[in-house]
Amino acid sequence: MVKNSILAFLFLTITAISANAQRIAYVDVAAIMETIQEYQDAQKQLDELAAKWRQEIAVEYDKIKGMYNRYQAEQVLLSDEQRREREDEIMEMEKQVRELQKQKFGPEGELFQKRKELVQPIQDKVYATIEEYANERGYDFILDKSTVVGLIFANPSYDKTDDILDKLRRN
Repeated sequence: MVKNSILAFLFLTITAISANAQRIAYVDVAAIMETIQEYQDAQKQLDELAAKWRQEIAVEYDKIKGMYNRYQAEQVLLSDEQRREREDEIMEMEKQVRELQKQKFGPEGELFQKRKELVQPIQDKVYATIEEYANERGYDFILDKSTVVGLIFANPSYDKTDDILDKLRRN
């Protein structure tokens, strides 16, 4: 009796789920972003800023390397106290440069903040367009093909990237 009740419950559940079929589509947000001129300009600006900061950090590391080479050459002439002072000075400079790197490129660094400032409004516009499209067409889910790690295969007939691009161009 219990076995029959469980089987009946499972049958009803499966029937209810299949009757409630969900509409799913996917888009390639990265491809959409690459077609937007504002995004391309922002990305170029971010790349230039990052290159400038990398160069500044490289110069600082070169200074540290020079200090270390001088220390190596003079090490035999220095007293124990002078050696410790030089080592401490070199380590302190390395610490400062690592901190500069973190300040510029860290998870909450200046590059991240600048990217957020420049790219976030563009992303918001794209996501709003996708949401509007989903609501208009009755989609329950729209997946991002460019970032979903679990998306192994997708039938191209469900790709709505071009539809979103058309909608963005009209707005």
